[in-house]
Amino acid sequence: MTTIFSGIKPTGHLTLGNYLGAIARWVDIDQHQSDAFFSVVDLHALTVEHDPARVRRLSRQTATLMLAAGLDPALCTLFVQSHVDEHTRLSYLLECVATDGELRRMIQYKEKSARARESGDSVRFSLLSYPVLMAADILAYRTDEVPVGEDQTQHVELARDLAVRFNQRYGQTFTVPRATRPQVAARVMDLQDPTGKMGKSHRDTAGIVYLLDDLDTVRKKIMRAVTDSGRDVVYDRDARPGVANLLDILAACRGGDPAALAASYDSYGALKRDTVEAVVEVLRPLQERHAALAADPAQVDKVLRDGAERARSVARSVVDAAYAAIGLLPAA
Repeated sequence: MTTIFSGIKPTGHLTLGNYLGAIARWVDIDQHQSDAFFSVVDLHALTVEHDPARVRRLSRQTATLMLAAGLDPALCTLFVQSHVDEHTRLSYLLECVATDGELRRMIQYKEKSARARESGDSVRFSLLSYPVLMAADILAYRTDEVPVGEDQTQHVELARDLAVRFNQRYGQTFTVPRATRPQVAARVMDLQDPTGKMGKSHRDTAGIVYLLDDLDTVRKKIMRAVTDSGRDVVYDRDARPGVANLLDILAACRGGDPAALAASYDSYGALKRDTVEAVVEVLRPLQERHAALAADPAQVDKVLRDGAERARSVARSVVDAAYAAIGLLPAA
């Protein structure tokens, strides 16, 4: 069976983009067809200035929402990254294989370090090295496929390069993974700036639909979504990014092809109203399940504890093999 790994960083409240671009596929496809590992990658949240209490709170909320969305512990392994020591054990070995040059070429490092310097903040070394930890997340489970958005493809390529390099130098140890992307709504855009991603860490939240927004707020945000010049409804991501974004969201919620859906509408207002109802149909049951799970935190804790135990049992043999291959003396 194919093994997949993917994770979500608890740096903000989960958005409709997180759900339609990743979690829905995990629920509907990946957990049924693969040996699937899904993680709240909390260590990655420490690469920038953060509030420790907020990271803990968002880590729990993220795990609870993943369960509420339909991830089933009987079908997949759900755990918190920092609960499995093998991730950090392996990360150092991979740092000994990675090069300074390839890490400094990572697009996210360039962008985030530039923003930090512009605001007068120091740049943490972990911001440079975290793609190696991400590679360890992936390689520890002999992962075959990594379902990611376009902005993370470069990091999966690094994991591939490190796996190949390690195998060539020290013997066959790791599976070389590949990135996979869903065809529809792989990247849901900001409703107020449809040229930019609907990110969970953005300061301006007017164009972001959060999974736990009350439904009246959801309706208002979608009805106020930026559209484009012209009156006809056409699916064209370059020329009509606002309309294309609404069509992508509608297609992802209800199924169908966004270009074909465009032919069903003769006004932006009708498209927005149908998109509102489709999103509400998705969010209402999810929010109800989240409320029930949040009222029983012991149940969520057990899922995460059992998930970490299973993840640890799988990753330990891989990481122990890497330690032996690279030349480290086994513990007595």
